[in-house]
Amino acid sequence: MTLRHNDDIRNETNTSVTDSDIDVLMILGHPREPSLCAALAEAYAEGARHAGVRLETLRLSTMEFDPDVHTVSPVQQPLEPDLVRARNLIDRASHLVLVWPAWWGTGPARLKGLLDRVLLPGFAFRERDDGSFEGLLKGKTAHLILTMDMPRWVYRVIFRSPGVNAMKRSALGFCGITTTRTLVFGPVKDSAASDRKRWIGEAQRLGQSLRYGVRSRSRQFFYKLSAWLKALRLQFYPMTWIAYTVGALGAAATSGSWDLWLYLIGFLFLFTLEAATVFTNEWFDFQSDRDNRLYGPFNGGSRVLVDGLLTFREMKAGIVVSLLLALVSGGWIIASSDRPLTLLLMILVMGVSALGYTIPPLKLSWRGLGELDVGFTHSIGAILCGHLFLGASWSDPLPWLVSIPLFLSIMPAIILSGVPDLEADRAAGKRTLPVRLGRRRAKQLALLLTCAAAVSALLLSGHPLLQEIYGNILFWVLPHGLLLALLLYIDQKRNQKAAREDRLMALSLSYIFWFGLIPLINLI
Repeated sequence: MTLRHNDDIRNETNTSVTDSDIDVLMILGHPREPSLCAALAEAYAEGARHAGVRLETLRLSTMEFDPDVHTVSPVQQPLEPDLVRARNLIDRASHLVLVWPAWWGTGPARLKGLLDRVLLPGFAFRERDDGSFEGLLKGKTAHLILTMDMPRWVYRVIFRSPGVNAMKRSALGFCGITTTRTLVFGPVKDSAASDRKRWIGEAQRLGQSLRYGVRSRSRQFFYKLSAWLKALRLQFYPMTWIAYTVGALGAAATSGSWDLWLYLIGFLFLFTLEAATVFTNEWFDFQSDRDNRLYGPFNGGSRVLVDGLLTFREMKAGIVVSLLLALVSGGWIIASSDRPLTLLLMILVMGVSALGYTIPPLKLSWRGLGELDVGFTHSIGAILCGHLFLGASWSDPLPWLVSIPLFLSIMPAIILSGVPDLEADRAAGKRTLPVRLGRRRAKQLALLLTCAAAVSALLLSGHPLLQEIYGNILFWVLPHGLLLALLLYIDQKRNQKAAREDRLMALSLSYIFWFGLIPLINLI
């Protein structure tokens, strides 16, 4: 039986276990044996063996290596054979267990020396092109077991757990390893035999718990919940809701009636359709996301598959569930209408447009049409859904007019989101607009569309239908647009190097809100 890591059973066939295939690596950090730490480590290992988990142990007391770094970079110092073996074991393990005494609040110098010598750049982490750092051991987890000669509450409250924080955050966390459980035992010096027996039992039970995964069931639930929330990319849904609500309120203003239940079912359709879209993007863009060195909060996907937070099997289930919910809610809307063919056509257009962003055979994002597709679905598409679902007509000019500035304001953000992804997208064979145009011309196009959005709002604010809806919009749009345009102009004039565009992305995304938020407020 193998360790079930992140709910992904690596192999359930009757294949033989080889020395190169381990699940758990135990690192016993006490510099001498016998010791309480050694007894705790053995108890954990015994529990893990009862759970059917493969386990390998590194004992620092028997390893031969120089714990000091003598070269300018630790990479320049050759690794002793024991350190080569340690690095290989860390690389092959999916779960680490570190057991050590918290001497002077942190731990033995020999354990620190092991980390200094083994967790090297290129293996455990790397520096990204923008100067930030990325852990290369993502997907691995860890359990920490410490002993100490002070009360645990003093260690946590007064000293703020220096050894745990140093290992959990500064070392393992920096390299991408997630610590899921920590056991702290003490004070050791004056402890009774019954205390030590109880501690050893706790360590054994923690090892046995690996039968069900590296997290407790409650923690596993919240871990998966956070992974799904990350996969949903909820930061992009408010704009869809605003556009949809503008269309619905416009329909209510025309008909004089408001159906809250139908409005909510309609938004459920859009929400689940967008969820299915972002999930399929994760699936079909896995290669380019994996190779992308400039991913950020606004580009490069959610990385739940790349980082192993969710498995492909789980993502497939998410796609199926979201599509089923979209079909059910869409069918409900059609069945509730006296114009079923009109709504069926609208739902089909939105479904094909949204899912066709990355799903074959359309793969619009691979053909230079993805930016237009996103602009359409999040402006006129969402507005028309709200308008038609609430009983209005295709021929009403309001949704079409309001969508023009909104569409133009969305395009710069979508174009800019593809600029950091350019190299990874090109390598994967994607032909996005930034790939086709290059960085400089893509930013020039974003600058042009930023100005066009403001100009269109200026022109349409005088239209009889939009005078009240666009009231005061220029007060917000013009300064924001001028700032964004200025920064885009300055940026595209500079030497174009691969870099993240977080500042421009944040400014361009917030620019969009004025074209939906002001009409929304004025329609309420």
